[in-house]
Amino acid sequence: MKCSGIDVFTGAAVEVTGGAAIDGVDHLITTPPGMPYVAPGFIDMQVNGFGGVDYCSPDAPAEQIGRTIREMFATGVTRFFPTVITGTAANMAAALRNLAEAKESIPEGPAMEGFHVEGPHISPEDGPRGAHPKHCVRPPDFEEFKRWQEAARGNVKLVTVSPEWPGTPSYIEQVVREGVVASIGHTKATAEQIQAAVSAGATMSTHLGNGAHAVMARHPNYIWEQMAEDRLAAGFIVDGIHLGGAFLTVAMRAKGVERAVLVTDAAMPTGCEPGPYMLGEVEVTLHPDGSVRLREGDRLAGSALMMNRAVGNVMRLAGVSLRDAVTMATVNPARVGRVASRHRGLATGQRADVVVFDLVEGAVKVRETWMSGECVYRA
Repeated sequence: MKCSGIDVFTGAAVEVTGGAAIDGVDHLITTPPGMPYVAPGFIDMQVNGFGGVDYCSPDAPAEQIGRTIREMFATGVTRFFPTVITGTAANMAAALRNLAEAKESIPEGPAMEGFHVEGPHISPEDGPRGAHPKHCVRPPDFEEFKRWQEAARGNVKLVTVSPEWPGTPSYIEQVVREGVVASIGHTKATAEQIQAAVSAGATMSTHLGNGAHAVMARHPNYIWEQMAEDRLAAGFIVDGIHLGGAFLTVAMRAKGVERAVLVTDAAMPTGCEPGPYMLGEVEVTLHPDGSVRLREGDRLAGSALMMNRAVGNVMRLAGVSLRDAVTMATVNPARVGRVASRHRGLATGQRADVVVFDLVEGAVKVRETWMSGECVYRA
């Protein structure tokens, strides 16, 4: 690998070289005009599907999963967590098995850093449940987790769970002991239940501000409680649809840049033309404004967001710098998601996952994406 640009974190013009790992970040004597930016490759901890392929489907063909990963490379993503949401026990295990087989069989497989299981141990109540099917919601069950992990060949790295279930603290302690990140989400939990979950080892909030009641108590409520808890990092879907600019600004001030993580929550229609689609058994519509909604009830069902757009959006909507926006898409998810050798940015010994891009009127335009020292996308 050899690529050059303005280091987003330092502002210096650099040349980055390496094989599977970075072995040099050398400062250039001069900065050529029109030089692009260079940064670590983006990491997305929540991707339900992409490019017309549903990762929750046990029947998603491996070669089609590979195609969607190549399309993700064009958005600067180098590592991501394919996400399986609430379903029947059999379907969820089969989907995880299918992803594990794809990870091991396709050239793009290493981009699947780990799997995120979002549900089924979430709130059954309308609002917090979001678009997850109610009839499949069930209490935390560590035996089921072990079945997921067996099907996934040990690749489950993140689980989203609601603290409102009586058994949640014990469940969190058990999964954390297995080296898995526990995240709070799709919940109506009380302050006491949230504190118990955090004390048990939960370290993240899944897409904070979403998966919630449309109307709730002014205070206390489960969003304020998570914002105020410094032991929780928080994922944010910054598509301009899921969160308003004012909430995003306040939530990010509460969390601080160091605890904020950009996620896309991308669903199967991402990158496709507007129209009707199926997410498993659920009918959704991708609208021209980019929202993905249930055809019945009009609730949001994931997003059609891409990570390069999320980086530009958070700068515009929350007024953060390019450096901070890229931090939320790179070193923060690496730390929160325990992605090895990705915590220190562009540094010797880190994985050679790199994105080269231009910033054009606030939009991130990817030129090149490198994964483990190989160029996987060039505009």
